[in-house]
Amino acid sequence: MIKHSVVFPLAIWLALSGFIPASGQTPSPHPIALHAARLLDIKNGRLLKPGEILVQGERIVEVGTSVKRPAGAEVIDLGDRTLVPGLIDAHIHLFLHPGAEDLQTVQESVPQRTITALLAARDDLMAGFTAERDMGTEGAGSADTAVRNAIDEGRVPGPRLRISGNAINILGGHEDAINYNPEQHVLPNATYANNADELVTVIRQQFKEGADFIKIYETGPDTIRDGRQATVYQYTEPELSAAVKEAARVGRRVAVHATGEPGTLYAAQAGVVSIDHANQLGDETMRLMREKQIFAVPTFTIFEYFADHAATPEQGAHERQMLDLHSQEFKKQVAAGVPMAVGSDVGPFPHGTQAREFVLMVKYGMSPLAVLQADLLNGSKLLGWDGQIGSLEPGYFADIVAVPGDPLQDVSVLQNVAFVMKGGVVYKK
Repeated sequence: MIKHSVVFPLAIWLALSGFIPASGQTPSPHPIALHAARLLDIKNGRLLKPGEILVQGERIVEVGTSVKRPAGAEVIDLGDRTLVPGLIDAHIHLFLHPGAEDLQTVQESVPQRTITALLAARDDLMAGFTAERDMGTEGAGSADTAVRNAIDEGRVPGPRLRISGNAINILGGHEDAINYNPEQHVLPNATYANNADELVTVIRQQFKEGADFIKIYETGPDTIRDGRQATVYQYTEPELSAAVKEAARVGRRVAVHATGEPGTLYAAQAGVVSIDHANQLGDETMRLMREKQIFAVPTFTIFEYFADHAATPEQGAHERQMLDLHSQEFKKQVAAGVPMAVGSDVGPFPHGTQAREFVLMVKYGMSPLAVLQADLLNGSKLLGWDGQIGSLEPGYFADIVAVPGDPLQDVSVLQNVAFVMKGGVVYKK
């Protein structure tokens, strides 16, 4: 696969790609009135026809079928489109791009990968994703702190970010540098912690370097035995509980990569905030997730991508079987009432294309409305911005996108975002 260029000057890239530069990327001093044929009322699961939003500064001040248009207001008529809250991707990797994932983390320097991350953030924003959760830099340490801060300061375009720094892993675990010449001492793509005490030490270091939350690899390689998935766990429940307790001490949370039992059960018992991938959840795990409101983040898009881009037919068949098992388990999880959020695992596949996740979650058993509520309402809670993003309401951030058609009837329209506003700043129209 062709790798993204990371030496092309950022300013030229943005100019050629249609990015609308805002002065310092700050909101207009004048009110902005948006008009479209429809507006999604996500909490009530309905469309307003027509839909209008009045924006002042970085916030929404009025929403309805018609709003005030103060003197001097800029009116943006988006025609036959639907106004939707800015999309949320709860599982991304800004520091990865398509290609050999392990090799890019070895061959590309951290400065080079940081430029890649800036371009990825811009691509995601232009695709309508105004808030995201970066689930590990894959060996780039706390470089995501600089990316998040540059976006927050208005220096570069990108979504609102919650970041985890380098993820945490055991020696010889899921993201360790395995099958390389040991004499070369190839570094892992995550930070080692082999017991509860080491977890606490690493977590404190991650927060010192700017992490918003902690990402832990709880399961290792997945195999299929007799038509069923088998997965090795990496941390015991007491070890994960120590991590959750340490994060909670400073008001933060822990998310885990966990694809199957018993690792998913240990994570639920420990009280993590989300179980990402969640290919396999037992009955007790699902009960605990309902009780504790722990989110499952299925990430179907990455499984589909790996199946479609496997290096060998045998690998492709394995990936397809994994996806089939995952989709079957997902139906059980939805029926059991497991809380869902939407995350794509974008990075190994091209940034800006992850709205495919909405389509796959509908394909495998959820209604378009349920998927949109999982994304916007549950996603805002998962990212810690509940009451700030995820709905078009007065007082919320003016994170707004426009799409053709009716997303409650055809969720694939989210793959064609025509207008993007974040915090009252128009980035695409």
